[in-house]
Amino acid sequence: MTIQEIYDLALNRGMKADPRGEAGVKRYLARMQKEYEALPKEEQVYFEKTKLVDPYADSFIHFVANAKVPVKRVLAGIDIDSGEIFLADRLNEREKKIDLVIGHHPIGRALVDLAEVMDLQVEVLESYGVPTHVAENLMQERMSQVDRNIHVGNQYQVVDIARLLGVSVINTHTLTDNLVEEYLNGLVKARKPHTVGDVLKILDEQPEYQQAKREGTGPKLLFGKPSNRAGKVMTEMTGGTNPGDRMYEELSKAGVSTIVSMHLNEKSLELAKKSFMNVIISGHMSSDSLGMNLFLDELEKKGIEIVPCSGLMRASRRKK
Repeated sequence: MTIQEIYDLALNRGMKADPRGEAGVKRYLARMQKEYEALPKEEQVYFEKTKLVDPYADSFIHFVANAKVPVKRVLAGIDIDSGEIFLADRLNEREKKIDLVIGHHPIGRALVDLAEVMDLQVEVLESYGVPTHVAENLMQERMSQVDRNIHVGNQYQVVDIARLLGVSVINTHTLTDNLVEEYLNGLVKARKPHTVGDVLKILDEQPEYQQAKREGTGPKLLFGKPSNRAGKVMTEMTGGTNPGDRMYEELSKAGVSTIVSMHLNEKSLELAKKSFMNVIISGHMSSDSLGMNLFLDELEKKGIEIVPCSGLMRASRRKK
């Protein structure tokens, strides 16, 4: 497979798992097309045209050293920084050729545009019963906050190093977050957990969460009791980042009793507590690893060797 084919595979899988469904993805892409066409000609040159076919602005092909070389071995991790780029270069010197570095979290242009993908959450929140006008207004406020925070950073530092060293690098953020969302949400719907403890058991069965428990970072119940009724359970695994503090009160009003999130800040936790929600933190690295693994299994099937690094808890679900 070429690097483009690998990215296209991730994109295809991510779109199929998108919680908005095929119709929702098409609506979003149509909106991007209209936004592009409405720009003055002198501004269209600055528009990132991959957004017309790829609804995940926080995932990107950052640098390709040679587009024609088939990929045989990848270095895959959660956070790709300068250290991982130097590691790939060092492994190349030791004749363990790394053809591609795959990161999860955004860097470069994908980090710049992270806030855009958060629009996905409006339809997710709607599906849990939050009124459209509430979800849209609160998400727009949160998207603006995230965008402002990112704008001040040095977003292209890692990409610049990769280019200078000739190390190909991509990242798959919401592409693989969609996979873990689909996977865990599917398990919850199939198992219909009665108690919060039952929800925790679903997580504890996954090898990534088992490894996290061994390392001291496993799933935690931050509020509520294992014996509490789970009620309506929301798995919050995709959409860029958390929806913002005020959204948890609205989710509680909409009837969500238990939230399963990768991570939650203190203010969000306090507001969730005030709304009497059961709060489970699945774990950040382990949840991201689960989504990445579902994709990396596809690469292994095609004969590509996976070299895990940077927090990736590699576990294969391939049938031997």
